[in-house]
Amino acid sequence: MPGVIERNNVHIRGAGERAMMFAHGFGCDQNMWRFVAPAFEMDFRTVLFDHVGAGGSDLGAYERAKYSSLAGYADDVAEIGRELDLRDAVFVGHSVSGMIGVLAAEKAPGMFGKLVLVGPSVRYIDDEGYKGGFSAKQIEELLQFLESNHMGWSTQMAPMIMGNPDRPELGQELTNSFCRTDPEIAKAFARVTFTSDNRKDLARVAVPTLVLQCSEDIIAAQEVGDFVNHTIPNSRMIVLKATGHCPNLSAPEEVISAMRTFV
Repeated sequence: MPGVIERNNVHIRGAGERAMMFAHGFGCDQNMWRFVAPAFEMDFRTVLFDHVGAGGSDLGAYERAKYSSLAGYADDVAEIGRELDLRDAVFVGHSVSGMIGVLAAEKAPGMFGKLVLVGPSVRYIDDEGYKGGFSAKQIEELLQFLESNHMGWSTQMAPMIMGNPDRPELGQELTNSFCRTDPEIAKAFARVTFTSDNRKDLARVAVPTLVLQCSEDIIAAQEVGDFVNHTIPNSRMIVLKATGHCPNLSAPEEVISAMRTFV
């Protein structure tokens, strides 16, 4: 079995004493941080990786049982951190990786001193007293579409998730990324992502947290960002002018600027 560094295709750059770990969202890989991470290399040791099943990770390490919940991905994050002896690092998680970071910070106290959550959602399905943006029926239909037609789902959904229709190259990049993902792993990770409920985990976050919320996001609306911000004890939120769900690609300078006010 390959070591954790090889398994998760870990790349380390920068010269700072403190580390900053970047985690990508569903259907993506570490390349999605290429416009943001270099801006922090002067002050931080940047750590980029691919979740197992994505990008250049070891697909042979994928275990359906382990990755049937976000806890399995959080275990990997903690394992990478232990291998690199991370202490008081900054964790930057996009989309579903926001909640993976929340879980990892609890699993490994002291490893992360700050969290930056970019477009996080704690639960996508509406519930009594909570608006996640989707009904259970809508989520099930979305997942069934993906399970029956991975390529068609990717082609249709990626541009909607990206937003910014005036910049079609962004939607095309996300479409290509979705299409590169192993279909069976994509189906499983999508179901984990869109059916998870991490509301009870937020109150246990023990480190300062920054929520970066896009002004228009069909995947994680501002109501969701507000919920995350209000439920994490030591949290603040910045609403970006950026639209869509991937400001790390569509508005990297705004993301960088917002992060610098926090880290």
